Amino acid sequence: MKPASGALLSLAYILGLLSTACIGLPTRVVPWQESSLLALGFGVLGVVAAIAMPRLWRTGPRAKLWLAAGIVGALALVYLQVRVPQPSAKDISQFVRSVNGSVQEQVVTVQGKVKSIPRLTRSSKGQFWLEATQLNEVESSNNGGAVSKGVTGKLYVTVPLLQATGIYPGENIAVTGVLYKPKPPLNPGAFDFGAYLAQEGAFAGFSGRQVTGSDEQQEHHWGGWLLRQRIIRSQVQWLYSPAGQLVSAMVLGSRVVDIPYDIRDQFVRVGLAHTLAASGAQVSLILGLVLVLTKRLSVKAQLAFGTGALFIFVGLTGLQPSVLRAAIMGFGALIALVTQRKVKPIGSLLVTATLLLLFNPLWVWDLGFQLSFLATLGLLVTVPPLSKAWDWLPPAIASLIAIPLAALLWTLPLQLYVFGMVAPYSIAANIISAPLIAIISIGSVISALAALVSPVAGSALAWLLYHPTQLLIGLVQFFNALPGSSVAVGTISLVQLLLLYGLISLSCIIPRLRRRWWLAGLLAVTLVALPAWQTKISQFQVTVLATGQEQVLVIQDQGQVTLLNSGEADTASFTVLPFLQQHGVNQIDWAVAVDSQPRLRNGWLQILQGLPVSTFYDTAASRLPSANTQRQESTASR
Repeated sequence: MKPASGALLSLAYILGLLSTACIGLPTRVVPWQESSLLALGFGVLGVVAAIAMPRLWRTGPRAKLWLAAGIVGALALVYLQVRVPQPSAKDISQFVRSVNGSVQEQVVTVQGKVKSIPRLTRSSKGQFWLEATQLNEVESSNNGGAVSKGVTGKLYVTVPLLQATGIYPGENIAVTGVLYKPKPPLNPGAFDFGAYLAQEGAFAGFSGRQVTGSDEQQEHHWGGWLLRQRIIRSQVQWLYSPAGQLVSAMVLGSRVVDIPYDIRDQFVRVGLAHTLAASGAQVSLILGLVLVLTKRLSVKAQLAFGTGALFIFVGLTGLQPSVLRAAIMGFGALIALVTQRKVKPIGSLLVTATLLLLFNPLWVWDLGFQLSFLATLGLLVTVPPLSKAWDWLPPAIASLIAIPLAALLWTLPLQLYVFGMVAPYSIAANIISAPLIAIISIGSVISALAALVSPVAGSALAWLLYHPTQLLIGLVQFFNALPGSSVAVGTISLVQLLLLYGLISLSCIIPRLRRRWWLAGLLAVTLVALPAWQTKISQFQVTVLATGQEQVLVIQDQGQVTLLNSGEADTASFTVLPFLQQHGVNQIDWAVAVDSQPRLRNGWLQILQGLPVSTFYDTAASRLPSANTQRQESTASR
């Protein structure tokens, strides 16, 4: 098969998976009638393309290939629906009690095997995944006595932090608490917890109160988690927190390292979140180090050592999609080294994405996978022309500017679609921090390898990274302190997203449009800014947020924003601020606190930290008697 043919089929497969968003996959159960109609549409599109495209594009693929692409797209759609997890009859989510549609809280004990190392949540609890095997009622739900049932399924468990201490993967435990099903998002911009669980193959959560071990004597199961913990502890021992976790995240990724959330959020706000993710940069460093150390050996020996290093790295990071993508592309580069053939990077990227999505098609909706794919595509497609245009600069400086700019160009539309936020200082932060990130990344890989042999040696090598790491943290804090470090422009629509990526693609394909890059940039800014401006100047909207017993009201009137009440701290962080961010609010003009209960006023601290407030009016404080009034009343009573 020719490379162009493989690229077309890979692209058809990816587009077939993405098209499932039209019918609501994977967040809802879709009848086969709906998916069959969409699959039939792909088949018809393939027939139309087979007839029309050879006439319009005479040097392009033949009719049979276009027809095959339509069939591949239809099969991809069916394949994704088959692979979407569905709860079985014995799945633990089926045993959540409900009466008239409302969930009834009941204390139960769930037994099962731990599947992951406990992680720290934003609410300072320990979270881990549990493969449930037994459900025991602590209190009887009817007059028939307490029931014990054999169950199956994956469970999202949160417990008090002390209860999570010492839990390890493979351990059989019993957790006592309350079983629940995730609620659908009720407010715009709210996190869809149910969709997140569905992508992980789970359908219920468990709020645990107490954890007890199995009565049987258990031995620690060996696994990659032991090596990960060895590396993290070695690097944190002499670097302390948060520098130690930051160094560990650069080699293992933030998905397996508990970085303090305030540090993580600061990196995200200035556009440096990619430094906390294990991906292509680490793979390049590892392969480069292996090739340097084995340069006197044969090419086949280099291939063997390089492949072994990739397997070890993928095992350590825990099969993260971005790491798998980088590892497969790295393996392709090693094969090219042995066969002495040139690799076509874009074709290699498409084949890599196809292989990963064949393994797990649900990754197509993983935001980390999408951003990793787009950033890599931007580096392959956009960096060469940018470097060529800036050939008057030293090559190192030209690459230093071109790499973050290309990655930002290809990931920004998706970020606007999901988050509606822009980091204006992102390119400057990436350019200035690039030398520090390179030093810390290389040092973290070397200290991690040393920690596998000797934890003390790993700690000593990690300690050498103390000052570069502190300098990087200080740099991130500096950019966060600048005015306008994070700007909310509001989320864009799917049509705007497609138009932006179409414009970027045409700019890369058509040389004439590439030379007029300023025109393409002006069109892109207009596509985003004009609808947002038009909405803001004409909008009058009153929104009562769904916050349970709390009364939170947002009034938007021609760009003026009034917020009535903040709610609790969690309500402000996870409901109010995401809603304002989605609507492009960067300042609250009027903030009014009506609730007098301290518990319902705790959210104002999060609101004031996240957004500036022009005028704050506290009606509860105005109802309290002033000190002068109290003094006068006391004097009169005498």
